[in-house]
Amino acid sequence: MFRELEKKIGALSSSAYRVWIHAASVGEFEQARPIIASLKAKRSDIIFFVSFFSDSGYNARLNFPAAAVFYLPIDTANNAKRLVSLLKPDVLLLMRYDFWPNHLVEAKKFGTKLILAAAVLQENSPYFNPILKRFYRSIFSLFDWIFTASPNDMIAFKEKFMCRQTETAGDPRFDQVLMRSKNFSDKVESLKPFFRNRTVLVAGSVWEKDVKLILSSWQELEEQPALILVPHQVHPEHTATLCGELQNRSIAFTMVSALNDSFDPDRQVLVIDQTGYLAELYAIASLAYVGGGFGVNVHNTLEPAVYGIPVVFGPNFHNSPEAEALVAVGGAEVIYNQATLSAALNVLVTVSVERRKRGLLAKKFVTDRSGATEKIADNIVSMLH
Repeated sequence: MFRELEKKIGALSSSAYRVWIHAASVGEFEQARPIIASLKAKRSDIIFFVSFFSDSGYNARLNFPAAAVFYLPIDTANNAKRLVSLLKPDVLLLMRYDFWPNHLVEAKKFGTKLILAAAVLQENSPYFNPILKRFYRSIFSLFDWIFTASPNDMIAFKEKFMCRQTETAGDPRFDQVLMRSKNFSDKVESLKPFFRNRTVLVAGSVWEKDVKLILSSWQELEEQPALILVPHQVHPEHTATLCGELQNRSIAFTMVSALNDSFDPDRQVLVIDQTGYLAELYAIASLAYVGGGFGVNVHNTLEPAVYGIPVVFGPNFHNSPEAEALVAVGGAEVIYNQATLSAALNVLVTVSVERRKRGLLAKKFVTDRSGATEKIADNIVSMLH
């Protein structure tokens, strides 16, 4: 890894400003994307480095346009010293969490400004463990500035960890979904004519239990919306399981990979078996079901909410603050079984006034929480002067 980095970094300008972004995985990097875009717009003389802890994050963003995208090496003092001396970062932007003490300490010694963004302190997190609290207090004290996702997080940092260098900026993911909602890929544009003037239910990131519930409820509806199903992973195994469930129920369907002019959404379910659709697919939806709520945790609820459509998901959503808040403002509804899903879908499909009302609440929820990106980016730019 170090040899590759040396090759990439050796030819870089020594006079340019250098910003290093670290993200644990894909989700955390998505929070950083709008910040990077804003920084590029504000300063053309910034060189970016991106590091990941997870394989999924690295593999998904390997080709992101940065001077280097790499795995963070094992957190030893020697590795940290070698990496920092290579990168020579002016700023290290760490997204949300994933604290590696040796790397943070070495960057601090070098004179790098350390920023923690989209920081959260959930009630039952290990940060509050009496044995670990002192350790995390020392880690948090290394940061020159901490931007929290919510006012409650800011209070916790200040009162529990004595971090005075803390303010609430919000979550840049709200800016990211807003930014992304303004651009449509050719893939999604090509689907729009099929679903024009129809009520459309997009069920995104669905697992096996989600699929069974959705299909059972959908089949019961007197007024059935057009249905689009997107498995949580677009993988042949998951797609085969989903299609098997449709066949067992004698439901006609078409794979998006085989889509042609004969497709009729009034008679066929559309199954997404290719990547690159989901986030923008919600643009053609009238309502959304987001999967994962009957597993570990619900998937991304902001992606549908930004399009001003009501969202429905299962009961396991408490590890997602935005899902909790979306429910609280009335833009989302929690379902617990087939009966509650059937009831929710019936209202949202047949009562257009209610559907629009909840959709507007969902959209407002996202737009009201935008703005974190500019706060964080402006702070970084000020540190570069």
